[in-house]
Amino acid sequence: MFYFGVVTFNIADLVEHAVDVVPERIAAICGERRVTYSELEQRANRLAHHLAANGVGCGSHVGVYSRNSIQAVETMLAAYKLRAVAVNVNYRYVAGELRYIFDDADLVALVHERRNAGKVAAARTGKLKHVIVVDDESGADYEGCEYETALTGGHPDRDFEPRSPDDTYILYTGGTTGNPKGVVWRQEDVWRVLGGGIDFMTGARIEDEWQQANTGLRYSLVRFPIPPLIHGATQWATFQSLFSGGTIVFVPQFDAHEVWRTIEQHKAQVILITGDAMARPMIEALQEREYDTSSVVAIASTAALFSPSVKDQYLATLPNVVITDSIGSSEAGFSGLSIVQKGIEHRGGPRVKIDADNTVIDEDNRPVEAGVVGRLARGGHIPLGYYKDEVKTKSLFVEVDGKRYVVPGDFARVEEDGTVTLLGRGNMCVNSGGEKIFPEEVEGALKSHPDVFDALVIGVPDERFGQRVAAVVQPRDGRTPTLSELDEHARTKIAGYKVPRSLWLVDEIKRSPSGKPDYRWALAHAQENEATEHTTVVVK
Repeated sequence: MFYFGVVTFNIADLVEHAVDVVPERIAAICGERRVTYSELEQRANRLAHHLAANGVGCGSHVGVYSRNSIQAVETMLAAYKLRAVAVNVNYRYVAGELRYIFDDADLVALVHERRNAGKVAAARTGKLKHVIVVDDESGADYEGCEYETALTGGHPDRDFEPRSPDDTYILYTGGTTGNPKGVVWRQEDVWRVLGGGIDFMTGARIEDEWQQANTGLRYSLVRFPIPPLIHGATQWATFQSLFSGGTIVFVPQFDAHEVWRTIEQHKAQVILITGDAMARPMIEALQEREYDTSSVVAIASTAALFSPSVKDQYLATLPNVVITDSIGSSEAGFSGLSIVQKGIEHRGGPRVKIDADNTVIDEDNRPVEAGVVGRLARGGHIPLGYYKDEVKTKSLFVEVDGKRYVVPGDFARVEEDGTVTLLGRGNMCVNSGGEKIFPEEVEGALKSHPDVFDALVIGVPDERFGQRVAAVVQPRDGRTPTLSELDEHARTKIAGYKVPRSLWLVDEIKRSPSGKPDYRWALAHAQENEATEHTTVVVK
């Protein structure tokens, strides 16, 4: 059943438009599996009808607890077809964390990989009525309906009720500095800021709901988002590909050499990464072994530090590839983008040109001048708030000159040319003797040292200054950089008061599956392995 004449700007509708325009084109690839648009549509329809028969309807919440897979995409589409809400569940969560998310998100149904059946059984709450299990090689015992069996029982027709741009989209944040929070959006609003409803490069708005689908008649991009689908950037790279008739490629988990093999095999053109956590091992893998990269036209980094030294390696190795750096968040969507240029040094995280709906404000909610640090704020298409948390929702929004803005907590500095440099989350800012020091700026300086593979910067208690800067560093294999060596190097990049006074050397830096820094882990690590000022602790 088709509905014409109403502009919905709804996730399910936008995908269905592409299905109708390019039904036989390959929609998604993961390993040896691939599905066309018509196959993806029929499988998602079958799953939607199965979910509906088991109590899932408009407004119901369906958990997606999976690594990157075609089944995960089908599950999200099935939920949106029913006007239900797909909820991302971090596949690294243990039972206690799962119990929290199951309860906080009010899940009534869950689709998960068989390998996680034991954790689901331990965490399952009374609200969670229906569980569907995607078979894998684990052979684990499970309770629930097998995924392919569920599809067999549902019919493939598209016979759902009309949808609305007001239908809900929820994205749970990673919770690296606290419990995960569900950010609630209208689907049209999140599509505008993350799904191509407003062109990222030009700022032009789409007013015809078939426009993205019709681009598939002219050309088709092969996109390869490497971060997990629990991450908003990969979800929206996937949706934007499906809206425009492109092909999306996945790998279940990150391995640098497997990434390049996948690019070579499927001729991927646009690659999405999250900062140094993926960029650095990838570029080093490419330098170790030759791969065919001739299909690649663009590499886009978002949501995590992409340091200048690593950017320069990419520009030297892949001179004909456009490399972009962008900023955004679960609470604000896309905020700004820049095209990376060789040899440009700057302080902090990504330096980007923000769009007209973004601004940087001071503590009195007034726009700041060039050279001043403030809070990044976005107006226009913004979320409704946090799920079931009125207090945090109230703190998320401010009014600037009579206009409502969302302020997710990112600090930024306005540059003389009007661009903005992202400095990091305010809650991780180190206050040393009244000076504010942002971890990403120091991390970038440390990671430009040849002996440093990865680094996280934190603030630790200091009797004189309240806090002092400290660093947890993962050295390169066979290297043991000293605090004095890193001090000397860092002082060539940043002011002396920002240089780490304490250092922990570890075998591996802990990050989220999407590559975002886990500062809670770094703080706990520092507390468990106490270091005084000017000391280095080697932890094995």
